[in-house]
Amino acid sequence: MEQRIGPSIQPLQGAAADPAFVPGITGPRPDEPEESAPAPESEPEKAVAEEETAVAVAETPEEAVAEAEELPVDGPVFEAADRRARIVADARGVRLSLDEEACEFRWDEIGAVETETARFGRRFTVTVHTPDRRWYPIEIEAPARARFKEWESQLDAVLDAYFEDGESAGEDA
Repeated sequence: MEQRIGPSIQPLQGAAADPAFVPGITGPRPDEPEESAPAPESEPEKAVAEEETAVAVAETPEEAVAEAEELPVDGPVFEAADRRARIVADARGVRLSLDEEACEFRWDEIGAVETETARFGRRFTVTVHTPDRRWYPIEIEAPARARFKEWESQLDAVLDAYFEDGESAGEDA
């Protein structure tokens, strides 16, 4: 029997090897190969099918955010953005985007939302914590430090309106 000397290296599990492992992050759609001989369709049926496909799938995070903004939202909304990052919190949940990457969390997927301001500088950090002990921070560069209080109050209003804390759910039961 052979014995190894040194550390036992386990295979990589989770997000290190597979980005689809992280909840809330969707991977790119694989390009669907075009059929060499498509079945003949009448023009109205083809137009309806193309419309449904266009509405169902957003190609880029910017399009996804634009589609989200088209839907009417009742109640408070928090939105902060800089040249790279963006956060939107409303009735649907919390959406984070950085460059071309985006993720969305429904309110039932969120364990906590934490904010932090830099002692020096203009960085406003929002961290979304999930119940499975994962966290997703995003930093927004504010135009001025005075915006921190405004953003804090707007985010608090959204959290008060939509986020159900475990303690309040226990009191109702």
